[in-house]
Amino acid sequence: MIALIAADAVAEGRSKEAEAGGEAFFLVRRDGQLHLYRNICPHLGTPLNWDEDQFLDPDGALILCSTHGALFRIEDGLCLAGPCHGAHLRAVPFQLVDGMVMIEPAAGPPG
Repeated sequence: MIALIAADAVAEGRSKEAEAGGEAFFLVRRDGQLHLYRNICPHLGTPLNWDEDQFLDPDGALILCSTHGALFRIEDGLCLAGPCHGAHLRAVPFQLVDGMVMIEPAAGPPG
């Protein structure tokens, strides 16, 4: 397992970028739960964020793709609006070990 980021680095209602093995990820904490996704839009394959650690809409209610404004549910990555409607962000399985978010070294190919 690879240590991705300290779990407490992601504040409630916020998002945070992380990188491991040359791959980009982001985490969102909502209602005390962490959600981890690859930082890849299912529509164009571009990064979702418009600025460092900025993955959420202005209300912090949904994940926002900066490229085309698609909106994704935080809990499961389902696209609710935009050109990839009905698609999902790629969730990444993780474990919390001693306060660290841990992922498998080869979590699969991007996309």
